[in-house]
Amino acid sequence: QFVESDDEAELLFNIPFTGTVKLKGVMVMGEDDGTHPAEMRLFRNVPHMSFDDTAKEADQTFSLNRDPRGELEYPTKIARFSNVYHLSIHFPRNFGAETTKIFYIGLKGEWTEAHRHEVTICNYEAAANPADHKLEQITPQTHFIS
Repeated sequence: QFVESDDEAELLFNIPFTGTVKLKGVMVMGEDDGTHPAEMRLFRNVPHMSFDDTAKEADQTFSLNRDPRGELEYPTKIARFSNVYHLSIHFPRNFGAETTKIFYIGLKGEWTEAHRHEVTICNYEAAANPADHKLEQITPQTHFIS
């Protein structure tokens, strides 16, 4: 089983995570021919990325070697990929074939549960209401020093 591009070499994968990931490495397995991807571009935290969005600079780019057995791991810049909730992988070109085939994409890293921030309803006072801040009566005292 594999994924194959339609009529050109470009492929784009959008991978949402259910938590946050510290991505440490990526493995790509393809055929040992011209359909194997030759370049991989990683984009972090760009949900619903399209081919139009791939014109911007990637967070990291790799030149790939043919790897029909999926043994090569491409290490990521961990500082840049330490808090990923969505990963987009763009394969812009291959080794010369009309289409690109990918059999396997492996991701190596650490997953942590996402901290979902619930909706908070807050009321702020424009001016203090004295009835809300009752204090005991303070009697002013005067002390004379002679």
